This record gives sequence, structure tokens and C-alpha cells, in this order.
Amino acid sequence: MPRRLNAVKLDFVESAPLRLVFTADVAATPSEVYRALAEDVEGWPGWFRSVAWAKPTREGAGRDVALRGGVRFQETIMASDPAVRYAYRIDETNLPGVRAMLEEWRLTPSGSGTRVRWTMAVDGPGPLRVGIRLAKPGVGHSFRDAVRRLERRLASEQAG
Repeated sequence: MPRRLNAVKLDFVESAPLRLVFTADVAATPSEVYRALAEDVEGWPGWFRSVAWAKPTREGAGRDVALRGGVRFQETIMASDPAVRYAYRIDETNLPGVRAMLEEWRLTPSGSGTRVRWTMAVDGPGPLRVGIRLAKPGVGHSFRDAVRRLERRLASEQAG
């Protein structure tokens, strides 16, 4: 059953009790990466294997996302700065123990294209935070795989 989470503000990405931060470089422009993140929400399963499906809601102000394995999120877009940042707060989830959660994707031009920084900010009881810390290597692997797959997808779109 979905549970409503605390409605945190955008600054939670810096102040959360637990923050997982991952970075990777993509041979694509920040604008191209931003379009894949923010404008092609339904395309996420094509490059982020953890995502079973995703769809925009409330005329683009929110998203519904399902992960493989059955975890669901209802989200509110908190920041949508073209070619710079895309962030969303999780408002409801069936993931037990989470009190608040916000994710931010930062895009910075780099010599090879774009540096992508993904921050997952979470609040919950101690056992949940320990579990997420233990899952960090797997989450990092999933992120790096997703960025590589996104890079290939964007390159094939340019070639086609």
C-alpha cells in the first residue's frame, strides 16, 4: 500500500541524513542528456534497467515510476532547469521505512561531453539507512550501467 512521505524542499538534497552521490561522464551535450531525463520520461526503461515503466503525470509536474521488483513511486518535479538540473521528490511509495526522499540529476559540461551527478537523498530510521548504505555498490553499478546505456542511446539517435 502506498505511503505518503514528508514533503521536503529542494535543499533536502544537501541536508538529508543519507545521501548517495554518483558521477559519470557521457559523450553527449547537457541538452541531450536533459531531454532524456526530463522530456522523455517514458523512455527511461530503455536505458535505466531498474525502471520497469515511467510516465509523466499532472501535465508534466509529476511522474509515476515503477522499478523492477515492484517498488512504485509517485513524484513531484522540484527542479527542471534545462541542460543543468532535474530533481524530483518522492511523495508516495510502497517502499517500507522511507520518511522522505528526493533525487537530483546535475549536468555539467565536461571535456568529453557532460558530467552527470546523481544524488539520492533519503530520510528513514537507522535500519533503513544501514540497508541503503549496504546497497550503495549495487545502486552505483545500476547508475553507471544506466549512464552507459543512455550514452549509447543518444549516440544512436544522433547517427539515425
